[in-house]
Amino acid sequence: MNASIDAAPARGDATLIALVGFAHAVSHFFHLVIPLLFPWLMPAFGLNFTQAGALMTVFFVISGVGQALAGLVVDRVGSRPVLFGGVLLLALSGLLLGAAQNYAMLMLAAAVAGAGNSVFHPADFTILNRRVSKARLGHAFSVHGLSGNLGWAAAPLLMTAVAAHADWRAAAFTAAALALLALALLFALRATFDDAPGALAVGQAAGHGVSTLSVLRSPAVLLCFVFFFLITAAFGALQNFSAAALKAMYGLSLATSASCLSAYLLGGAAGIVLGGFLAARRAQDQIIVLCISFGAAISLLLASGVMADWAVLPLMAAMGFGIGIAGPSRDLLVRKAATQGLGEASYGRVYGFVYSGLDTGLATAPLIFGPIMDGGNFSSLWVGVAVFQGLAVVSALRVGRRAHRGPG
Repeated sequence: MNASIDAAPARGDATLIALVGFAHAVSHFFHLVIPLLFPWLMPAFGLNFTQAGALMTVFFVISGVGQALAGLVVDRVGSRPVLFGGVLLLALSGLLLGAAQNYAMLMLAAAVAGAGNSVFHPADFTILNRRVSKARLGHAFSVHGLSGNLGWAAAPLLMTAVAAHADWRAAAFTAAALALLALALLFALRATFDDAPGALAVGQAAGHGVSTLSVLRSPAVLLCFVFFFLITAAFGALQNFSAAALKAMYGLSLATSASCLSAYLLGGAAGIVLGGFLAARRAQDQIIVLCISFGAAISLLLASGVMADWAVLPLMAAMGFGIGIAGPSRDLLVRKAATQGLGEASYGRVYGFVYSGLDTGLATAPLIFGPIMDGGNFSSLWVGVAVFQGLAVVSALRVGRRAHRGPG
């Protein structure tokens, strides 16, 4: 009897985790829609690297601000309507991008995509925390991170292939179709992730619990924000400019350099699978420090320019694998440190603010690294990635110390 009782929640949890994971994959896919089209957009609209990178700055500035606001809405009305709205905005951004006639329209498409992207972390993590059994929550976080990496990895393969064989407008419309498919799937299975009753109870309790100002002032929350900012600023450099930098430094073709980014992301996905097992058995901060330091070492190796061209792709895969191992440990450590003393009533606000650090880092990266690329200092890109990864290691140690101390 116990087995049958356990099996039903397991099936429900699996469906919910898969559904939220697919939506998360689509959001990460849209992180790369515009930067992957840079080789076509730049000549079509006469853009330099700084102008092209500014599109992603707009994307992530709006996403970062919107993410904090989305957390407030999630705590009040539930995650489902917020998630529907985000996916619909992603689809609209793909349509706007495909129809763009000038730089202003490209900016509009980036802004709408940023608004759509803003909802996923507060909505996803709130759904998982409220609806998934606690015993399976670690697995849920692992799948969530894995699905994001798979979305990133799929984007270079699909977008580059469609743009090369048709044109960049067809690639943008293809991205819009993917978002519409996700919206249809979410709508069909909408009962699976309805957390409105829980949100109502939490919203009523919020007036007697932790205030939004207390959440924003929490040292643990602020430290987690800094950690996300640093680690994703490093990734932002890779996301936007690694293909162009590798092409220039190692003489790779456009297709091969794009494949190197896919290798990094697929390596990250494989690392997350292993990291999910390690995170439950080892100190999370130690795993994060070792793995991110490994990634920084590879960044410096690529900066040297001495590697053979055939070695670049496996090195990128190895760096992604190391960073990926740290992913589940990162999410568990952030959850422990950032929610101490704040409780369920603040899930949306905590995740909205902490993960807005991700968007802030990705928004900042083009401003820092775009001028470096315009100046032809391609090796400096990799040095900068290593510096941000090193600073992330320092912040992870501080988050770990606070998590081990507990609230107070």
